[in-house]
Amino acid sequence: MTDEAAVVIGATGGVGAAVVEQLRASGRYGVVHALSRSGTGLDLEDEATIAAAATTIGQGPAPTLVFVATGVLHNGPSPERTYRSLSAAHLLRDYRVNAIGPALVAKHFLPLLPRDRRAVFVALSARVGSIGDNRLGGWHAYRASKAALNMILTNLSIEMARSHPQAVIAGLHPGTVDTALSRPFQKGVSPERLFTPDRSAHALLTVLDGLTPADSGGVFAWDGVRIPA
Repeated sequence: MTDEAAVVIGATGGVGAAVVEQLRASGRYGVVHALSRSGTGLDLEDEATIAAAATTIGQGPAPTLVFVATGVLHNGPSPERTYRSLSAAHLLRDYRVNAIGPALVAKHFLPLLPRDRRAVFVALSARVGSIGDNRLGGWHAYRASKAALNMILTNLSIEMARSHPQAVIAGLHPGTVDTALSRPFQKGVSPERLFTPDRSAHALLTVLDGLTPADSGGVFAWDGVRIPA
């Protein structure tokens, strides 16, 4: 056990819960804070709850890992297959959860990271958030909100490099994970490409272990391959 802490936000989701379990089992952290709307009352759409959680955690050991394992795809409106389905409400919902929420987490949690050693801030992104890799179109709100998240992570990496030279800021694509988020879209996914939450979490934590400050600002797939911006 160490005097370092890890923070997982979205800890009741499939990937988030698996990440919490594996971090605790690793023994690398003295405490693993598991935060979620249903558990601890942290709501990505309510900045006051994010600030309160950061204040509480800031009274203990400094977190050297903040893992934002949240996201929304089809809780309500389904991904748009055409521009004719665009709606302001759908766009705003996806931006609030997928981009603005993680940005506000960064606002309140990045100041807690130590400056004298390696520290990691990571958020779940998605391959479909890559502009350079977009060949199919559609899924406008989800794609755009994840692309916005990727830009926020790049901005954070540039700013943090000035004050925290050993920090790593990154996005992670977890693959197609057998959770409620992907379940309606698993048709045609081969069994070897449909991951359990445990398998995805293990792969993501392995990728994180290999990232250096030179990788900061990038988005990486579960296999460690950098995804185009």
